[in-house]
Amino acid sequence: MSVSNPPSVSNPPSVSNPPSVSNPPSTVSTAFAKARAEDRAALVGYLPAGFPDSGTAIKAALAMCEAGADVIEVGLPYSDPLMDGPVIADAVYHALKGGTRIADVFDMVSAIADTGTAAVVMTYWNPVDRYGADAFARDLARAGGAGLITPDLTPEEAGSWLAASDAHHLDRVFLVAPSSTQARIERITRLCRGFVYAVSLMGITGTKEAVSSVAGATVARIREHTDLPVAVGLGVNTREQAAAVASFADGVIVGSAFVRRLAQASGPDDAIAAVRALTADLAEGVRRGR
Repeated sequence: MSVSNPPSVSNPPSVSNPPSVSNPPSTVSTAFAKARAEDRAALVGYLPAGFPDSGTAIKAALAMCEAGADVIEVGLPYSDPLMDGPVIADAVYHALKGGTRIADVFDMVSAIADTGTAAVVMTYWNPVDRYGADAFARDLARAGGAGLITPDLTPEEAGSWLAASDAHHLDRVFLVAPSSTQARIERITRLCRGFVYAVSLMGITGTKEAVSSVAGATVARIREHTDLPVAVGLGVNTREQAAAVASFADGVIVGSAFVRRLAQASGPDDAIAAVRALTADLAEGVRRGR
């Protein structure tokens, strides 16, 4: 199914007080618990499906698993990536131009899950809405996926996803921004499962050379409302930055730096080697005290 030209989103019904659902720990929860037991932050790496091609994307993701990534975010290519900076937006464009479909996303998730590494899908809501929230959740669960990160889905419009994720025992990760009010943070974290995504800066991905100074404060504000792990994304590119974030967060999310390695590689073998090397370096960085 192509997602290059999805129709306008019809807002799902809101759920003001979703029922509490007790599920076994997901692979994401297990990954964060393992990292905590080892006194380190979890390393969460992002790659879009289909870039530079489907086969290389999967091999790169598997290299990340082998080199120390705890959770892999599989990006679902979308034609209007509002949150993504130029590095990821360009990669997504090439993936769509190359014919990447939702089936390719599930194939990548399945390959990652087969290694025992937690796999989640990072996606804007429109492709899921078009596919059908329950059908998407069903097929993601069948592929071994742990859940979704939905950067543009607000709690007020998440009714169909809350129901589908409960029905198929999937994690749901919403984003908290530095500008979020305390009331907003309480609302968002109450609906999250797996972890909470703390956005370290106001803006798009891959455009900053340093982690925002407000990231620590954002994490602290989130922890006032939940015991879930908090992972920080946007702005982490190096081992040193990963170490800085690991000093105050439960997880370190890296996206553009990985995609940049793929984009700059001379060929598939070079791309996979570059991603593997960066993963190993970052995995050392998230070990506190090193």
